[in-house]
Amino acid sequence: MLLMKTIVEVNSNNYASTGNIVLNIAKRARQEGFKVYTCCRKSRVGLRYRYEDQIYIGTWLDRVISERLSYIFGLNGYFNVINTWLFINKLKKIKPDLIHIHSMCDNYLNVDMFFSYIRKNKIPTIWTLHDNWAFTGRCAQFRCEKWAQGCGNCPHLEYFPASLFLDNTAKVWKKREKLYNSIHTMTIVTPSKWLSDLVRISLFKENHPIKVINNGINLDIFRPVESSFRKDHQIEDKHMILAVAYFWDAGKGLYVFKELAKRLPENYQIVMVGTNDETDKELPDNIVSIHKTYNQEELVKIYSCADLFVNPTTDENFPTVNMEALACGLPVLTYATGGCAEIIDENSGSSVLSGDIDALEKEIIRICETKPYKKEDCINRASGFNMNDKFQEYVKLYNELLDR
Repeated sequence: MLLMKTIVEVNSNNYASTGNIVLNIAKRARQEGFKVYTCCRKSRVGLRYRYEDQIYIGTWLDRVISERLSYIFGLNGYFNVINTWLFINKLKKIKPDLIHIHSMCDNYLNVDMFFSYIRKNKIPTIWTLHDNWAFTGRCAQFRCEKWAQGCGNCPHLEYFPASLFLDNTAKVWKKREKLYNSIHTMTIVTPSKWLSDLVRISLFKENHPIKVINNGINLDIFRPVESSFRKDHQIEDKHMILAVAYFWDAGKGLYVFKELAKRLPENYQIVMVGTNDETDKELPDNIVSIHKTYNQEELVKIYSCADLFVNPTTDENFPTVNMEALACGLPVLTYATGGCAEIIDENSGSSVLSGDIDALEKEIIRICETKPYKKEDCINRASGFNMNDKFQEYVKLYNELLDR
């Protein structure tokens, strides 16, 4: 009789984009006979959701103290001693056959302690990189290119995860290089070819296998549906430009839509989803603001009635919102940021140079006026991102690593 293999997935949260990816991979792996624990930091939002074999990492007090120390000393991921010790003790009881890491940039684990546990126990490990935090000295967004050779004299200490006083990016970069390269059982997965190319010139270099597995979406949920959204908001006679984000800041393109609202003709209507009261204070009156929703059916109705999905992000890897829009029959216009342009093809959307608002404006008008992209072609493109297929690739990788 074959023993059930145990997988532990670790991520900063159990909701939003990366949280949903973790949960869906776990669901697929369980269907294939694995025992899977999903682990995330303890937070107010995260505690609303109770899932099968869910482990919450840490205590509120230790995490708050660690966040403050990280903010002062610029050592993100190098405190959290109590949280990590408690979590490792749980892992010792579980005895995982494989560990699958996702996002680690939210100050909930001590990097040295966690990876030392993996190294000492020679546990096969997969690390799916959803951003660049793993191979920089601090940041989770691409704001410079120092990470390729070693960080230091960081010009962007104010960005997440911020450092108030000290620049320890060079020290952290060297620590990470030494730590990662001491682990010989780790496979790196990236959702985009763009990020895999960067990993190959990062501190990981050629010391770990690198594999591309695209993010996937639920095509049973994201599909064209009937919607009264346009009628409800009295925009039936306008070109509806849709933008969706879990949160809105400069990196997601908030300033871009504020500028587009000034430029676009009166028969164009921008609708932004994922806003909140603070965002509303910054938005002009001619933008329709829809506050953050976890209701996917409500989101599908909004996708289904728009004319164009616009994503002017400057901090993105392989955004699921682009795929969701395509699956609902909506063409996508994006900045050529990260792996964004890999999601579309010549029949389902276009991209412009990152930061070029003039080109973005012209392309919005071109697409809305000439309608060069068919709904059927957008849906067909999205079919290549079926989450069942993509998450099955992870299960296949689990089996390959465990068979070794």
